[in-house]
Amino acid sequence: MITSKTFLSSIFILISFVTIPPSVFAQIDREAGPMNMTRSEVIAENGMVATSHPLATQIGLDILRQGGNAIDAAIAANAATGLMEPTGNGIGGDLFAIIWDAETEQLYALNASGRSPTGLSYEELIAELENQGAESIPSYSLLSVSVPGAVDGWFEMHDRFGSMSMTDILAPATHYAEEGFPVTEVISASWRRSVPFLKDQPGAFEETFTIDGEGPEKGEIFKNPDLGNTFRLLARQGRDAFYCGEIAEKVDSYMREHGGYLRYEDFEKHHSEWVDPVSTNYRGYDVYQVGGNVQGTAVLQMLNILEGFDLASKGFASTETLHLLIEAKKLAFEDRAKHYADPDFQDVPYDVLLSKEYAAERRELIGDEALADLSSGVEQLEEGDTIFLTTADKDGNMVSLIQSNFRGMGTGFVVPGTGFSFQNRGELFSLDPEHPNVYEPGKRPFHTIIPGFVMKDGKPWYAYGNMGGAYQPVGHVSLLTNIIDFGMNIQQAGDALRWSHSGSTQPTDSLSERLDGPGQVSIESSIDFEVVRELRAKGHNVQIGNSFFGRYQGIMRDHEKGVYFGASESRVDGQAAGY
Repeated sequence: MITSKTFLSSIFILISFVTIPPSVFAQIDREAGPMNMTRSEVIAENGMVATSHPLATQIGLDILRQGGNAIDAAIAANAATGLMEPTGNGIGGDLFAIIWDAETEQLYALNASGRSPTGLSYEELIAELENQGAESIPSYSLLSVSVPGAVDGWFEMHDRFGSMSMTDILAPATHYAEEGFPVTEVISASWRRSVPFLKDQPGAFEETFTIDGEGPEKGEIFKNPDLGNTFRLLARQGRDAFYCGEIAEKVDSYMREHGGYLRYEDFEKHHSEWVDPVSTNYRGYDVYQVGGNVQGTAVLQMLNILEGFDLASKGFASTETLHLLIEAKKLAFEDRAKHYADPDFQDVPYDVLLSKEYAAERRELIGDEALADLSSGVEQLEEGDTIFLTTADKDGNMVSLIQSNFRGMGTGFVVPGTGFSFQNRGELFSLDPEHPNVYEPGKRPFHTIIPGFVMKDGKPWYAYGNMGGAYQPVGHVSLLTNIIDFGMNIQQAGDALRWSHSGSTQPTDSLSERLDGPGQVSIESSIDFEVVRELRAKGHNVQIGNSFFGRYQGIMRDHEKGVYFGASESRVDGQAAGY
């Protein structure tokens, strides 16, 4: 029976459909903004922080509210992520940063990566590997440990640009280390996968990083009082506590006891290096990366190649666009495998690698079919876990910072009482004696971690990055083309369909190696399957999913409106927040 109430409700619904403009229903899933965006950008006037952990973001934001600047906030947030996301970073790893300083109106780049043991020669390394029956430097061996550079990086940044005391900056992470924090969902999953591989390593891994021998569950409260004590030591004594004090002495004793090669002297000699960032102009935007022993140059090479194509007219995620992106990656990665190395030991040929002329030559190699036989065009002279974060303050300072253990929780070697695991970055040395990236004592290995920064018309515009091992250059280029070529905002650019390619020659290979076969293309499941069929017809070996597509954070400055836009990875636990 139809009541008067039911009748009136029906009339109201009918009138609503008649009177509301049809354009409104095009936004039925979102009231405004692009339909394929998981959430809106965060917008704030006075400051912005974007990290891979919500509590770390809140710590960085609190530092800004207390009067700290973007550099202070970045250090505080990084200390917190090292505690709360040990599956990706920590003070046993290295750090790279690009900083816009509003006072001097200049961009600065910091290489805070550590060096190999000075007491281990190439010949001794080869002998050790032969004794172990290994053909490359093992991931979870003391041979893969290089000096951790992150702590020195913090103090270099702070000495040059910081405003708050390091005691105040490290206080929030110290509190959470001692009182505990709830473990987030994705970090818990990664943590629990890592523990079985690492808990039997010599040292204090199990007592430091497990609860009853297991990784913590989602929502479980975890404490690391040893790391809290290390933070207190750093706050009181500065970087010297780590590199020529109590921690360096403990590391020396541990290494001697367990057959490692790092010594007190290696820590004492360590120093970070302020470097000139490398750059290229892409369609009017100046894109900056850290060069040298870092793969950031590959981003610039890919952009130079892609600049010769009208991507916008081909469309986002079309067969033509994806084909060009994949081929540009292959071309850049062959140079990456042959030339990127510690500049103290090798002159990286930037004049060629970053020239528009060289890009034009390489661009000519791209045809209708997938490249399957390729090497570097310059004469001779994969999965890693990491965090990226970015901060910005009311004065206009901006920080793009990336920090890593390399493989997840690193080696799992934990010196008792310190609360952190050593990185295995030394795994990325080549053993080919003719290779620029060959192992040598006191040398920095090849690094995958890259912070990104973009300037527009001489002003800071976009601090961005994504973790993910060898995926990172692909991720950077995807973000930039999404924004510059396809008009996406910075949250949409991170949410958009992702792809990756594996099979390129690696910096650990010998110089004689080259791309042999088309490699493996992986694309997220939202791809149009007709595009997959067309890519396969071009010779690409395509699979859906079954890969790692990185994690993203970004902050963009709108100078006209006087605000920051923030974005964070929607696939995992991160957060962007401002005030």
